[in-house]
Amino acid sequence: MRIFVAGTRGIPDIPGGVEKHCEELFPRIAAKGHDVFLCTRKSYVKQRINEWRGVKLIHCFNPRKKSFEAIVHTFIALLKARWLCPDVVHIHAIGPSVLTPLARLMGLKVVVTNHGPDYDRQKWGTAAKFVLRLGEKLGGLYANEVIAISSVIAGIIRERCHREPNLIYNGVNLPKKRRQSDFLAQVGAAPFQYVLAVARFVPEKGLHDLISAFKAIGSGVQLVIAGSADHDTAYSRKLRQMAAEDDRVILTGYITGEPLNQAYTFARLFVLPSYHEGLPIALLEALSYGLPVLVSDIPANKEVGLPQERYFRCGAVNDLRERIEILLKKRLSEEERQGIRNQIKKKYDWDVIAEQTIEVYRKAISK
Repeated sequence: MRIFVAGTRGIPDIPGGVEKHCEELFPRIAAKGHDVFLCTRKSYVKQRINEWRGVKLIHCFNPRKKSFEAIVHTFIALLKARWLCPDVVHIHAIGPSVLTPLARLMGLKVVVTNHGPDYDRQKWGTAAKFVLRLGEKLGGLYANEVIAISSVIAGIIRERCHREPNLIYNGVNLPKKRRQSDFLAQVGAAPFQYVLAVARFVPEKGLHDLISAFKAIGSGVQLVIAGSADHDTAYSRKLRQMAAEDDRVILTGYITGEPLNQAYTFARLFVLPSYHEGLPIALLEALSYGLPVLVSDIPANKEVGLPQERYFRCGAVNDLRERIEILLKKRLSEEERQGIRNQIKKKYDWDVIAEQTIEVYRKAISK
């Protein structure tokens, strides 16, 4: 099959949940003998390469304005797709999905992956939220097949679009833990003496709540936040200011590869205080290391099925602080950590996900 991918900023090593999803999924599909073309947004691409792990990369213009960046880029991507004549176009996320009817009018077979109700994100204004809801609706109604990455999202599609989606979860790799900690030494983090968060600097990730809660904790632990902002905003500047007020808070910037591996390996506790998620890859990654975790009690996080003590009330800073203090005193045995890793591997295997996605393509083409 010839598969054309749109709706993502690109791969490899570009921040974002959709981007991480595509980075793991499409090389696996390419390795199974399929031709995969992925359209990137030029302004995010650090390495101008034409192919990565078997995926052919097509670099296209995108405006650097978050309100219409995705839609303009997806329109350009569809023009490229029409020229390449793929068997199926795979559009990711509900913003780009607003162009699904256009793709169908162009004679393309379309699969849409709904990564979550992005209109719940706090960064969007009224007009943007309307477009995102429209994208969710049009993608759900007009795509040949729809993929939902969680049962919560699948329920939204059934309710709003009156169709049965294909439920295919996000995935995660079981990593090899690191022994060296040179990156941590470089940023000043002490192994097993820090709370870790991995997230972009946007309001819905709740990092402001985490910093506020952490500042009220008197213990000698540190807070390491791995992430950055796609666009410099008042919110990202506020976060940096909050971090600068406490020398125990360490901002690493966006990291991947060996630095991120070390950050996960030597964390004492992983915290995800999000107000909104699809199915959080960062949480799955933390669990793949066997880390003890604490997450907000939003539906996407609850779907992972953690023990009740691993949840706190979303937005409740005092509850977050209390839970962090309690969990910092608990230590998981190596046997418990390995049990967590095995459960994650069984449910969120990228190789299985690749096979499931290929089957969806075959269903879409046959219609």
